[in-house]
Amino acid sequence: MSDKKIITRRAYSKVNLSLRIGGRREDGYHELDTLMVPVSLADGIDYANSKTTFLVSDAKDIPLDEENLVMKAVRAFERRYGRKVKQKITLRKAIPSGAGLGGGSSDAASTLLVLDEKMGTGYSREELEEMAGEVGSDVPFFFDSRPARCTGRGERVAPEPGLASWSCPVVIIKPPFGSSTADMYRRWETSRELPAFSYAPQRFRGVELVNDLERPAFGKFPFLGMLKNWLLGREGVGAALLTGSGSALFALTDDYVDAARVAAEARQEFGASLFTWVGEVNPPASS
Repeated sequence: MSDKKIITRRAYSKVNLSLRIGGRREDGYHELDTLMVPVSLADGIDYANSKTTFLVSDAKDIPLDEENLVMKAVRAFERRYGRKVKQKITLRKAIPSGAGLGGGSSDAASTLLVLDEKMGTGYSREELEEMAGEVGSDVPFFFDSRPARCTGRGERVAPEPGLASWSCPVVIIKPPFGSSTADMYRRWETSRELPAFSYAPQRFRGVELVNDLERPAFGKFPFLGMLKNWLLGREGVGAALLTGSGSALFALTDDYVDAARVAAEARQEFGASLFTWVGEVNPPASS
């Protein structure tokens, strides 16, 4: 077991530069082909030795019980380990929930890696990925948090070396409501493109951006389609897209001056209830 009493980690978020949905699998999930990249927006997590395992957080809108992906990761690790791990886990949330930014999955990946370090188990990558698969499809991506193409249910992760240094400023905006991933996938097969919104692939710095889940998301929440249109109309925005199943959208720019201006304009236009954040796609610190 590691002699470090407290370990602190940053759990990075992600955006989907592309997300394509294929047919339904025998297990009920859809085949995915998605290009994910890390974003510098990150949660902070402390792991401290304790007499029992429990989760605390500064966020008021997330569960702290077995429904939280952090606790699901703890239980998956304990099943493999064969004993209790006894950790106090303190989660400082910066990534909004229900946004499609992968915050919960990233927190879970961090937890599996830290428990492996603290318990001295030295599990192989394959073993860690098996545990991650019990928690959620996106979790394996966050073991490395580098540009990768994810297929299958999203659990098969293939790094994209050609995008290793691909980076740019990003603006993330999220309305004061979340979007259910399961609900968006249920709606996808019967969803249709609405003439008021743009769904066409975009190109930015050599990468094609498109998201099949915009169809059901904009159908259920037309405000999201309106936000995308608004972002595409801002000066300096090279591309804008829903990330994952939403409800967050992101806009890519060439410089931080444009990014900061777009974020300020969004707050002015839509009010303080809109979450806005400016940072970097594929930051060096995440590799």
